[in-house]
Amino acid sequence: MSLRLSTVILPYRRWHEGGRSTWTRAEQLGFHTAYTYDHLSWRSFRDGPWFGAVPTLTAAASVTERLRLGTLVTSPNFRHPVTLAKELISLDDISGGRITLGIGAGGTGFDATALGQEPWTPRERADRLGEFLPLLDRLLTEDAVSYEGDFYSAHEARNIPGCVQRPRLPFAVAATGPRGLALAARHGQAWVTTGDPKLFENGTPQQSDRALRQQGDRLADACAAIGREVGELDRVLLTGFTPERSRPLESVDAFVDFAGRHRDLGFTELVVHWPIPDSDFAADEKVFERIAMEALAQLKE
Repeated sequence: MSLRLSTVILPYRRWHEGGRSTWTRAEQLGFHTAYTYDHLSWRSFRDGPWFGAVPTLTAAASVTERLRLGTLVTSPNFRHPVTLAKELISLDDISGGRITLGIGAGGTGFDATALGQEPWTPRERADRLGEFLPLLDRLLTEDAVSYEGDFYSAHEARNIPGCVQRPRLPFAVAATGPRGLALAARHGQAWVTTGDPKLFENGTPQQSDRALRQQGDRLADACAAIGREVGELDRVLLTGFTPERSRPLESVDAFVDFAGRHRDLGFTELVVHWPIPDSDFAADEKVFERIAMEALAQLKE
């Protein structure tokens, strides 16, 4: 099974002070996709620079030609399907059809309260995503949509001419629970996971592998329940949140070993964080670039 290597570039640098050059370098290094987080702020970066995902991806689309671009991930925490659909159609047009929407239920971080609301419970987040995602699917594939739901409404929302990618840009659905996996099975072109968060602090790689295999099995069950072949979905692992943390980026050999294990678990795409000094994503940039250019070729041998 072939494996693709992608990166995620956090939007913390001013465009003309390193932001632009990072995205162009990602294309030069041959990454399949360069994603960015779609948050209003995030963890330890909250009190520093942090820029919006859609404008950042728009700028990245203007300085790249082949690199796919996307979010990991967008959520309903501060988005509405009607306005998001308009932005995505515009972004897909500007990029020439190179956009993937990573989307999930969101969490309880800063995004959950930035608009002044109380954080939603896990059930509420699942309820909202369950309405948000099918409506967004319609908005990106139909010229005009009207809808009245429990959380979201659309009144003759027009989205002409639609996406460059047909029938719409691909969805990469982040999910581990049954309701999210069911949405991935029905609406996704890819499934995204970060592993089992309970294993991050004290788990072992072997435990993580078992947990990921179990998640994949549940995805297959969700696909079977609606008569879809699970092989139609790409499987994406956003790295850095398994027990290995950043250790696979310490050397090319370490990454090849990590990548081989996860390819054998059925993953078709691994996403590595672009190095950020003095952070959880610190890594040697020269080693990182060697991994980008050499690791997958070694894996095929």
